[in-house]
Amino acid sequence: MATTSFSPCAAARPPSASSLNRHLDPSRRICLPPHRPLASTAPLRAWGLAATPLRAAPARIAIRCGALAQIGQSEFATEVLGSELPVLVEFVADWCGPCRLISSVIEWASQEYKGRLKVVKIDHDANPGLISEYKVYGLPSLIIFKNGQEIPESKREGAITKVKLKEYLDNFLESTSVA
Repeated sequence: MATTSFSPCAAARPPSASSLNRHLDPSRRICLPPHRPLASTAPLRAWGLAATPLRAAPARIAIRCGALAQIGQSEFATEVLGSELPVLVEFVADWCGPCRLISSVIEWASQEYKGRLKVVKIDHDANPGLISEYKVYGLPSLIIFKNGQEIPESKREGAITKVKLKEYLDNFLESTSVA
């Protein structure tokens, strides 16, 4: 099967309808780097396309914690293990899409359970010791700590809805208050 490549500077004739449908969406714009100007846009216009220079990639979005404390390995012992309240620890990374997705739900939980539960975030990339110690294999990961210990069966990995998070927290908060 022969393949063809598109060169923006080469003279080209419009492709056949079957080739156009198979390889190009005519409503799509072809983006070309700004440092390589077109000699002529005639070949693109013949295809019904327009040339647009590439835009710079957006800067990496950092996770904002709002009212949540983002802690590191040095603060972990005092903030989590030494806390009087149960602590929900969320392991996150700024490159993690599901982490960004549930950040508003975690902030909601910190407000909803204020006085009954402390919520902190830990950056995955900056704290490899904690990641290996608590065997965090997926992001985001949620772990509940009480009295300086990880509550057995409290680890949860992956995105979570507000309803499921409420069930998850209520289940562990009720079981720890009875014991």
